[in-house]
Amino acid sequence: MSDAHRYAIRVADAAAHLFEVTLTIAEPDPDGQRLRMPAWIPGSYMIRDYARNVVSIRAESDGLDVPLVKTDKSTWQAEPVSRPLTVTAEIYAYDQSVRGAHLDLTHAYFNGPCVFLEVVGQSERACELEIVEPEAPAAKGWRVATSMRRKGAAAYEFGVYEASDYAELIDHPVEIGELLIGEFEAGGIPHAIAIRGRTRTDIARLCRDLETLCEYHLDFLGAPEHFDRYLFLLYAPGEGYGGLEHRWSSSLVCNRDSLPAKGEEGVSDGYLTFLKLASHEYFHLWNVKRIKPAAFTPYDLGTESYTELLWVFEGITSYYDAFALLRAGLIPEATYLEMLGRTITRVLRGAGRTKQSVAESSYDAWTKFYKQDANAQNAIVSYYAKGSLIALTLDLKLRVETDGRVSLDDVVRECWKRYGDTGVGMAEDGFESVCKEVSGVDLDDFFDATVRGTGELPLESLLASHGIEMRLRAAAGRNDAGGKPAPNGKPPDVYLGATLRQVEGRLQVVSVANDSPAEIAGVAPGDVAIALDGLALTEANLDARLKRIRPNDRLDLAVFRGDELLTLRVRFKAPPEDTCYLALAEDVEADVEARRAALLS
Repeated sequence: MSDAHRYAIRVADAAAHLFEVTLTIAEPDPDGQRLRMPAWIPGSYMIRDYARNVVSIRAESDGLDVPLVKTDKSTWQAEPVSRPLTVTAEIYAYDQSVRGAHLDLTHAYFNGPCVFLEVVGQSERACELEIVEPEAPAAKGWRVATSMRRKGAAAYEFGVYEASDYAELIDHPVEIGELLIGEFEAGGIPHAIAIRGRTRTDIARLCRDLETLCEYHLDFLGAPEHFDRYLFLLYAPGEGYGGLEHRWSSSLVCNRDSLPAKGEEGVSDGYLTFLKLASHEYFHLWNVKRIKPAAFTPYDLGTESYTELLWVFEGITSYYDAFALLRAGLIPEATYLEMLGRTITRVLRGAGRTKQSVAESSYDAWTKFYKQDANAQNAIVSYYAKGSLIALTLDLKLRVETDGRVSLDDVVRECWKRYGDTGVGMAEDGFESVCKEVSGVDLDDFFDATVRGTGELPLESLLASHGIEMRLRAAAGRNDAGGKPAPNGKPPDVYLGATLRQVEGRLQVVSVANDSPAEIAGVAPGDVAIALDGLALTEANLDARLKRIRPNDRLDLAVFRGDELLTLRVRFKAPPEDTCYLALAEDVEADVEARRAALLS
């Protein structure tokens, strides 16, 4: 048996945010070993060039220095040696996101692509990782949370861990620090959640709800092969949100106030946000971590990997993340319908849906979706949000066309059977082929219109066929996310069409919607709004000021653009009806009632 690659990671200087990572290669390439840092991390489709965080790197063999030559932005070439080669790199780590690595005096966190070099040509070889306990007094009481298999290390302790190959090594994020840990079983499989951040959450309730949620997902698709553990890594700061999926774990960021306090009942909006995030990343166990597009089989982490299928892997996951909360009994029907209404609202408010298809959004994720600018709402459609609505539309259509015989559930189960642990990647037309094969329905026009086209989805009629009414209204204010009927009180008769946010005490224009009063008047992203109709404008009084304006009123808006004062004439107009809420229809026919019951059960 070939010797494993031996990695070790230690805190070199927490105050300077530096890890030291060593790699010992027992049998380096006799022609000179190449070493490479990934340029991106699976699940986040943007080139991040993790090699930029390598502060220094050196190599030695048998006690002698070995020259390293950098051959491109992420690759180093060692001179040939006949004995084991040890490479030592100093890595800067100050990225708090779920995609990065972060080290300071309070904790250490890392994703493998950020810190571990790949041994080119030997990536299939087994790997061992020693996580070295820091010597600093501030690290006393720190624990280790990772889904990586232990090899001598005790549970939640420093020591040696192992992975079957490099791809698995970099698929286990690691959190080290003062952690709140809760454990539970789902489907007879050990699960845990490790929380970093000052929180007084009810860990027992958190574990109960996660157990319920995970049990549902496992019942839906069945446990993957070799799935014998799972870990939620949660960072709970004052503000923040994000998640990244892995094969045996997920990395989450969610506001600490979103988590349930002891004695708290019900599901608050904040807790709903957390549960939906956890559901989303857990569903990725199947959809994208094991069912993968052919373009990701295997991953090439050195360059972009293009596919039009991200709407399948993120959109369908986004559909089921909320659906699972309803089906698992964690939320009632009304809450689920409100969530759907908010998603519809989010898509309707972006003009990008009329310019970019979800297939294009998927393909261009590398340069557009993950690099959004002030014009994003006008040019880009989210393959997450619109993708989830396409999944809903497809689910409803299949149920109608097959008289309830087939739903999206059947399609997803067949995709799991064909593309799950088989190692076979999904071809670009693979999902559509499975849909047509499972249902027997001709769906060519449907996919042309919804996935490759930019027209409106036929949601209203399909929801009506399931006894659900889709209602549209104007927004009641800047903070109206939709999902509910208009609140009491008169909403504004006009809208500005610009997103404004308080930034360092100034009311700054963040984005401007196409064909809005603001755009027509010449308002631009980055402008600082200071007065409307001669009166000071603030974030606190903006909505109240708009309520006093009527369609076709022309008023002066004073803005600073850089250090220049501009006066722009704004002609206000009625707001668009782009805010959606759903309601259960009354007095429906028996067949419609049966469809609704089947959908929402």
